[in-house]
Order: sequence, then structure tokens, then C-alpha cells
Amino acid sequence: MNRRIKETVIKHAFFLFALVSVIVLGLIVLSLFREGLPVFKQVSLKDFVFGMEWYPTYDPPSFGIFPLIFGSFIVTLLATVIAVPLGVLAAIYISDITPRPAVRESLKSVIELLAGLPSVVLGFFGMVIVAPWLQETFDLPTGLNIINASVILAIMAIPTISSISEDALYSVPQEFKEASYALGATKFETITKVILPAALSGISTAVMLGMARSIGETMVVLMVAGGAAAIPESIFDSVRPMPASIAAEMGETPYGSSHYHALFAIGVVLFFLTLSFNLIADYVSHKFRQTGSATL
Repeated sequence: MNRRIKETVIKHAFFLFALVSVIVLGLIVLSLFREGLPVFKQVSLKDFVFGMEWYPTYDPPSFGIFPLIFGSFIVTLLATVIAVPLGVLAAIYISDITPRPAVRESLKSVIELLAGLPSVVLGFFGMVIVAPWLQETFDLPTGLNIINASVILAIMAIPTISSISEDALYSVPQEFKEASYALGATKFETITKVILPAALSGISTAVMLGMARSIGETMVVLMVAGGAAAIPESIFDSVRPMPASIAAEMGETPYGSSHYHALFAIGVVLFFLTLSFNLIADYVSHKFRQTGSATL
């Protein structure tokens, strides 16, 4: 009887904690929409999302955030291109190639330590080390640009991609690997034709979550992306992603002004983009899980 009571209490406690989390999230979203939607009394949704000029302090103001959206996407895309091969290859090496457990644990610890670095520290590294090197090497007006932000975001995304991918690879049943070796497959063939297809669901989820982490990052893009609210012509141009605009302008914006509501509206757009990444990650995870099971 006591055991049943304890289980009931624990069950309701966990439900309460989950309910509190959902309520807090709902209140945050409600506040975001309440402060962001009033800007659409002055500008249409189409002009806000696809407008090419972001001059919120002009008279009359221009609230076009397409350059900010484009800046977020371009740095996220390049960061993903850099981070995915490095993160997935690191996960493959840790889970299936490294011969010694000590090496495996050391590499995992280093990757987890990299995940624990504050974003402001990485942003400072991009400003002090990477930016001058880019400026001198490529003879640029400034080293605060797309490629700089993408490299630093990739460093931040690698631990997420590597850790989740490594867990997915490690969870592949040992019987699959042994059956592959028994049929005469090499280690490379086993990894590419058995292990990777079986773990494709988790790896795809890792990639999408890494992209979501990159597109929502604030301090790095604020410090090293350059801050130019314009469509770039090359990867060496400066951009201003959406989180950087919110962080840079919110502190000096009068409460309740059109500029204030426009910044919250950018937050709404960013919320939908991040939500989309998570929904896509969930869909891809289930799709590849079913495909991988059918193939095996």
C-alpha cells in the first residue's frame, strides 16, 4: 500500500513539474505575441517579412526584416555545412573507430567541454583572433562578416551534432555489425552501409537541432557578424541576423514604441523558424527511423 501511494505521489509530482514547464512556456509565447502583433497596425505582414529596408528610427520608419532573415539563414547554412561533416565524423570515430576506451572518453570529454564554453567567450575569440586573421589574409575592410560568424557558430553546433549522432551510432545493435563482418564486409563498408543507415534517424535529428541552435544564437552573431542590415553580395560581407538586431536595439528602444513592437515581432518570426526546425527534426527522425527499419 505504501509503495502504491509513493508511486502515485511521484507520478503527480512529475505531472506537476511538466505542467509548470508548459505553463511557463505558454506565458512566454503569449507575452511575445502580445508585444509583437501591434506593429502590424502600421505595416502589413508582407511588407514586414519581405521588406528590404530596416530603418526603425527614421521618419517614417521602415520595418522590412528580409535582410535580417536572410542574414540568419546564410550564417546558419554555412555553419551547418562546416559543422555537420566535422560533428558526424567525430561521432563515427568515437563510437566505432577509436580502439581504446580511454581515447573515446577523452574525446567525449573535450567535446562536452566545448559545449560548455559561453557564447560570449567564443564571440570574443572570433573578434580578437579570427577577425584580424580574415582581414589580413583576404585583404578585407573588416573581419566581422558572414564567414567569421559561420565558423564560430559551427564550433558551437559541433558538440550538439556530435553528441546526439554518437548516441545514435552507439545505439545500433551489435548484432547488425557482427552480421556485416560475418558476411565479409570491411569496417568502412560496415559503417557506410549498415551503421549509418541504421542511425540516420538520430543523425538527422542532430543536424536539425544543431541548425536550430545556430539560428537562435545571439551573442556570437552580435559580436562577429558585422551588423550590416543589408543583403550581402559575398560571404565576406557583414550581415545582421535577427537575434543580433533584437539584442543590439532593445536596450535603447522606448517602451511601447513602434520600434519596440517591431523587435518583438522579429522574436515572433524567430520563434516560428525555431519551431519549424524542431518540427522538421521530429518528422525526419520518424521518417528515417521507419525507412531504416524497413531497409534492415
